[in-house]
This record gives sequence, structure tokens and C-alpha cells, in this order.
Amino acid sequence: MKLIITCEHGGNKIPLAYSSLFGQKNTLLDAHQGWDLGILEVFEFVKIEADFYKSSSISRLLIEKNRSLHHPNLFSEITQSLKISAKQKIIEKYYLPYRNEIEQQIHNFVSKGEEVLHVSLHSFTPILNGQKRNADLGFLYDPKRNAELFWVKKMIDYLDKSTNLKIRRNYPYLGTADGFTTYLRKQFSENYGGIEIEINQCLLVNNQFPLPIQKSLKSMIQKL
Repeated sequence: MKLIITCEHGGNKIPLAYSSLFGQKNTLLDAHQGWDLGILEVFEFVKIEADFYKSSSISRLLIEKNRSLHHPNLFSEITQSLKISAKQKIIEKYYLPYRNEIEQQIHNFVSKGEEVLHVSLHSFTPILNGQKRNADLGFLYDPKRNAELFWVKKMIDYLDKSTNLKIRRNYPYLGTADGFTTYLRKQFSENYGGIEIEINQCLLVNNQFPLPIQKSLKSMIQKL
């Protein structure tokens, strides 16, 4: 089996060519709308365990790499009004290279008969629309895919025994909703399992997730 670890929302950077669009948007860029706070450090800490890893530090306010091309929220409120040609340029320069490289690597592994487990790392806001999210960690997956169900059970069993974190399945989002792993399941009907791990930002300390949490996730991957 080969392990792939990715991080689609690791930063809030805006390429210089588009900086004028975001001149007065620093507050938005620094918030969850701009990126998944704290998750890049987790990615950097655990990526050594992967056979292949990749992250993006470009803000999702430029383009949302975790959405399909047909999704209405592919472009943000800031970039939605751009001309079609400008949007296509962003897709070709910042969206497709990231996703295509990961998809190609999965193809390379699968074509050699390897089983691929893809872990995509994210963080989520403690409160959404006035409602408190009731979990420390969320594991998003497709329960109809046996490999994903198997690995999620193994991951949660390990963390339940080694931490006091409150863990929920397919929370705070459904693992079958539009996303990169959902897209990849359609490309690889066999030998691919995609699991998103979501960490509650209420656990952040000075904009970083505590080292014990990072170590627990790394140990979980090492153990499995």
C-alpha cells in the first residue's frame, strides 16, 4: 500500500499578478475564508510518513482546489466576477497543476497494482452560522467504500485509545460531498481510498495545533 498526504488549504498567499484584487481584503485572507488555519504545520510534521505528499499555500479565495470545476464556489466572491478568460488562466496555472500531479501519482501507483490511501488534511471553524461544532476531529469518507471504512475504523480506534479527543465520522461535513477525494473516487473505482481529516480550530494555541495532537496523528499513521 502507498500513502499519499495532501493539504489543499495550507496558506493564504495571493500571486502578485492578482494582488490588486485583494488590496483591502487582508482581514478576509487571514480568516478561515482564506485558508485552513494551523493545518500546514500538521502537514509538514506528518508528511515524512507518506510515499508522496503535496501542499498548496495559495489562498482558496483565488481558486478553491477542493472543489470540482463545475462547482459554483470554485471561485470566491472576489474572483467570481472575473472574465472567463481570466478564470481559465487561473485554472490552468494554479488549479490543474496541483490536482493533476496528485492524480497522476495515484495513477502511477495503481497501475503497478498498489493500493493507495490518500489522507487530505484540513481544519474547521469552531462555530458556523452561530452553531458550535461538536467535535475535535472529523473523519470524512465514503462509507460505501470498504477500504475507506476499514481505515477510518483503524484510525479512530487508535486515537480513542491514545487521546482524549472527541472524534466524529463524516462531520462537520459529509465525505461524499463535492471535494478532491470525491472526484478521485470517480477516477479510481478500485485501489483508491480517500479520507479527509478535519481538525477543530478551537484547539489552536498561538495559531498552531499543540504538538501532542500532531504527534498523535503522526503516531496513528506510523502505527497503521
